[in-house]
Amino acid sequence: MRMSKKRWLILLPILILAVIAFLYYENNAIGITRYKLSSAKLPEGFDSYRIVQLTDLHSKAFGKEQGSITRKVKKLKPDLIVMTGDLVDSRKYNAETSLMLMRKMTELAPVYYVTGNHEWGSRFPALAKGLRELGVHVMRNATEIVKVGDGEIRIVGVDDPTFNHEADGDVERINEHIAAALDGVDRSQELYTVLLSHRPELFAEYVKNNFDLTFSGHAHGGQVRLPFLGGLVAPGQGFLPKYDGGKYTEGDSTMIVSRGLGNSIIPQRLFNRPEVVLVELTAAE
Repeated sequence: MRMSKKRWLILLPILILAVIAFLYYENNAIGITRYKLSSAKLPEGFDSYRIVQLTDLHSKAFGKEQGSITRKVKKLKPDLIVMTGDLVDSRKYNAETSLMLMRKMTELAPVYYVTGNHEWGSRFPALAKGLRELGVHVMRNATEIVKVGDGEIRIVGVDDPTFNHEADGDVERINEHIAAALDGVDRSQELYTVLLSHRPELFAEYVKNNFDLTFSGHAHGGQVRLPFLGGLVAPGQGFLPKYDGGKYTEGDSTMIVSRGLGNSIIPQRLFNRPEVVLVELTAAE
């Protein structure tokens, strides 16, 4: 009995430290997920075009001056970086930490940003001003043309349908945003078109609007991921969400949903490490 108590007194602190280390690892060890996509609509004259996606930072810091995440992204040699919303967190708002990451990213490649559901409020104009001063393309229901190889692709960015808590309201609002972004755009011109939109649960609307590739976030990978089931819960989708993270294809449209980087209401990830996404585009015959 005495030996058992002694062993337990030794093992318990080790077990506690192991659990703490594991939980820290799950929240802070950034993973890289890579996808390769090809399309005949992509212009010729390039071997590959590398897009890095970041999303849902929620004002989280990864090392001093965001050094940990910056080193990982730099190794990926991006041609373009997209940030698909929730750069800051409405509850633990820290613009300095968030802008530091964007400053580091603009040193690596052009950065395109769209809003998430956490940016809205009286502090957003100052955040948007700070982003623009860094050279970030703040895509608020807007379209830009990006040169790729011997041709061009189209980048479309839309605001999050924030504060609409009814599904029909979200659908109506996102279609208004898409229409505003594409106002005056000649869609008969067969440019490969990339959409940046925070909400993955609206994939059906992106398909209807004929986007070739959509980058999205918001779901946090389901926060806790269960074997054989995937994510446990996601905002806007509820339990066992359909679009929790990964690649989804319908017809000619593909959506990439990143599991994101930070946390918001639920402070802990489980079997769901922070994620940086790399999409490598190649032209098909």
